Amino acid sequence: MNPGSEQATAVNAFLLAGLLAPGGFAAPGGTPDLALLRRAIDACLRAPDRSVGLGRFMQRVRGRGGDLYWEDSPPDLTWHIRSVDPVPGVQGLADLAAQLMTRPLPADRPLWELLVVPGATPTAPGIILRVHHCVAGGVAGVRLVRELFGGDADETRAAPTIAAPRRPTSLRRRIRRVAAGLVRVAAVIRPTVARTVLLGPIGPRRGVAFVDGDLGAVSAGAKRVGATVNDALLAAVAGGAEAALREAGQPVPHVLPASVPVALPGGHGRSGNAVGVMLARLPTGVADAADRMVRIAAVTREAKEAARDQGSFELTRSRWGSRIFARLARRQRFIALFVTNVRGPERPLAVAGAPLLHAWPVAPIQGNVRLGVAAMSYAGRLEVAVHADADALNAAVLGRALAAELRRGSAPAPQG
Repeated sequence: MNPGSEQATAVNAFLLAGLLAPGGFAAPGGTPDLALLRRAIDACLRAPDRSVGLGRFMQRVRGRGGDLYWEDSPPDLTWHIRSVDPVPGVQGLADLAAQLMTRPLPADRPLWELLVVPGATPTAPGIILRVHHCVAGGVAGVRLVRELFGGDADETRAAPTIAAPRRPTSLRRRIRRVAAGLVRVAAVIRPTVARTVLLGPIGPRRGVAFVDGDLGAVSAGAKRVGATVNDALLAAVAGGAEAALREAGQPVPHVLPASVPVALPGGHGRSGNAVGVMLARLPTGVADAADRMVRIAAVTREAKEAARDQGSFELTRSRWGSRIFARLARRQRFIALFVTNVRGPERPLAVAGAPLLHAWPVAPIQGNVRLGVAAMSYAGRLEVAVHADADALNAAVLGRALAAELRRGSAPAPQG
């Protein structure tokens, strides 16, 4: 929990960009009723059964004697929920999201904002919800979205707030985890990725592209070859990154090691963090989409077990450890890109009565990794956002290539 330590060009925030249909506060043909939207969000924040995450929406981070703590701070909803200048369609919404990924949230307020974005569609505005990662991110961020935007009560509260009891860890297993942690620290400084434009200092200009896929078709295509939706996403990312590098005239590494978060059973270590990191070595030079998925499924089965056995990276759970790791990460050549995929709401949500048609998560890029891909399942769709250093990669080109790879992997099996 240290929002003040981040760099201006690497804001550590969870961002969700969405498209609305007319209704509720976004009545057809009228100006969005921000007062109605603010009342709806205020009711969520003041609900007696709100989650801890929503409680953070009414607190800010303060420092005392080198320590950080949460302090009650009633939000000024006229600032936290506001309208911005109109944008030119969906691409304008993506461009605004890219700008916001380099714009820190004010530290003297609760660390969130909800922006209404006119012009995102011809009939209704878009929205952008931005929340600092010390408040929520990943699965916890999706849970907040469900609470704010009318998720089903049972679905919203499905994730336990207390980690399940775990059996005592044997001495041999603890030694293995310590050894694995030391190996991971050493791996960060080991140059295993060939020289590539994917790695290097991250500049201040960002590009974001949105991809929308049919979740059912992606799932069916993956199951046909014994893979998962996550394998299909990784295969599409590998194919898309390769196509974008070739179009830019850049060399393509034989393997693209990707950092992929995985859920841990019951939480590991003193931090209680229930997320580990899987290293998935994505092959390039594989023309057939199905063959690529098969290869990646084999990689992820082994890598996922290793990640769950090793647990969370405890070095990053302390302030000094985070600083050391941040220094190492800016020079590492161990991973080439970030990919994350979270399960989102199965039912459509609504923002103060306005149906939420699409919802794309945008994850930060950090260290020296210039490309990140975030995906979320939402109401039968697979919503994917590409986030890249605009001086190194063209996010729009990569987004188009990724979308084409998803379609190829989702194509029906040949008849006969």
